[in-house]
Amino acid sequence: MIDRPQSESPILTRRELLSNVSSGASGLALTSILFKDGYAAEIPSDVESIQTAPAKSVIWLFMAGGVSHMESFDIKPALNKYAGKTFEETPFKDFLDKDRIEKNLAGQGMTIPPHKELKGLSTGYKKYGECGLEVGDWFQHIGECADDLAIVRSLWTVHPNHGMQLTWHTGHHVREGAQPTIGSWVAYGLGSLNEELPEFLVLGNSIGGCCGGEYGHGASYLGPQYAGVKLSTDPENPLPFVKPFGKRRRKSEARAELELINQLNNLSLQRRPEDAALEARIKSYELAAKMQTSAPDLVSIQQESQATLNLYGINHDHSREFGTQCLIARRMVEAGVRFIQIYHGTGGAGKWDAHSDIKKKYDVQAPAVDQPISGLLKDLKQRGLLDSTLVVFGTEFGRTPGAQGTGRDHHPQGFTCWLAGGGIKGGITHGATDELGFYAVDNPHYVTDVHATVLHQLGLDSHKLEIPGRKRLDIHRGLPIDDIIA
Repeated sequence: MIDRPQSESPILTRRELLSNVSSGASGLALTSILFKDGYAAEIPSDVESIQTAPAKSVIWLFMAGGVSHMESFDIKPALNKYAGKTFEETPFKDFLDKDRIEKNLAGQGMTIPPHKELKGLSTGYKKYGECGLEVGDWFQHIGECADDLAIVRSLWTVHPNHGMQLTWHTGHHVREGAQPTIGSWVAYGLGSLNEELPEFLVLGNSIGGCCGGEYGHGASYLGPQYAGVKLSTDPENPLPFVKPFGKRRRKSEARAELELINQLNNLSLQRRPEDAALEARIKSYELAAKMQTSAPDLVSIQQESQATLNLYGINHDHSREFGTQCLIARRMVEAGVRFIQIYHGTGGAGKWDAHSDIKKKYDVQAPAVDQPISGLLKDLKQRGLLDSTLVVFGTEFGRTPGAQGTGRDHHPQGFTCWLAGGGIKGGITHGATDELGFYAVDNPHYVTDVHATVLHQLGLDSHKLEIPGRKRLDIHRGLPIDDIIA
C-alpha cells in the first residue's frame, strides 16, 4: 500500500529515482497545475520491474456504443444458419433456460434477452494472416494485422447499459460515481518520460454525460494531476490557454517575463531549500511554459510524409479525423507520453449503438476507424515502436445474437476486445463464447482483467495500486491474462 509520509528533508524516492533515470519528471496537466503541490506518490512497484517491463506506453482505443463482437472479431456463422428462427427452434433452445443463465458465470449480470429471434450476420468475413483469424468485412484493414493481435473473446460485465462505458475505464459500476481510470493509475504509478508533457493525454470527444462524461479519463481521489489532459488536433489551439504569446506581445517580451518569474522562484527556493511543496509548484509552472511550445508541435502533422498520411487514411474524408488522432498518438508515443486515450463515436449512447439498421450504421462507423487503426499498428511496427507500445481496442459490451428489428440490443454476457504490441503475443485468440456468441464460456474475464494485463506489461501490480483509506475489491483490480502475455 502506498503511504508517502511528509518530511522536512529531501528524500530520493523510487518514483524520483525512476524519473531521474528516464530523464523525465513527474508530468502534470496544464489544467491542474495548482494541484501538483507537495510530494508525488511513491511508486507502488519495484523500479527494476518498471524499467524491464516490455511496454513503455499505451494507446487505448475506445469505440463508444457497443461494437458487435459477432460481426467483428468473434465471427458466428451459426447465426446465418438459424437466422429468423427462435431459440426454441434451434439446437440451442436451452440458452434461455433460467437455471443455465444463473449457473453461467455465477449469474453475474445475466438477464433473459427480449429478442429471441436470431439475426444473421450483416456483413461478410474472411480469414487473415498465418493465424487464420476470421474478421468481419467491416474491419478488413485491421484484419491485415491479424498476426499482431491477441483477441480476447470472453469478456463479460454486470452492466447491461451504456454506463458500462465508465466501467470499461474504471472497473467500477457507474452508480459508484467517479473512480480512477486506467490511464490515471498508469500516470500515478509511473510518471512521465518527457518533462515537457503530461503522462496521460486524451484525443476525441468524451463519452456521454449519462455514461460518466469527463469521468472516463478522470483520476477521482488520486487527484486531478493524474487525470487525462484533452488535446485537440488543431496545431493553432491544441489546448486552452496554451498559446504562448498574445497578438500584442512580442516573443522577446514574453520570454523576458518567464525568465524573471523563474529568477524570482529560484530566489524563493534558495531561502527555503527544504520546501518540497514550493519546488513542486515551480516545476509545475516550468512544465506549463514548456507545454506552450511542445503541445502545438505534438499535434502538427504537416512534416509527415504523404505516404504516412495515406497509411492512416488521412487522404480520405471518412477516415481523416480518426486517422489524424491515431497519427498524433504515434507522435505522442515518440515524445514519451505514457498513456494515450482515443475516443471514437461518442455522443448520446454512442455511434456504435445499433438497435436498428446495424448495417447502415456500421457501413459509416467502421470505415472511419478501420484504416486508421491498421495504419497505427503498421506504422508503430515499421518504426520499431510496437514492441514497447501496447495498443488496446475496446468497447463497453457486445450485441445480442437475437434480432431487434434490423439491429441488435446490448449484450454484456459475452464480448470481445483485442491487444497488440507491448509484450503481448500476436496471432492468437483467447477465451470463447458459445456458437451463437451469447455467453462467455471459456476462460471468462471481467473487464478489469484487461486493466491488470495493461498494468502488468508496464511493470505495475494492480493489487498494489492503492492509497490509504481507499480499499478496492478484487474485482476492481483484476488479474493479468497470462495466456496472451509473451
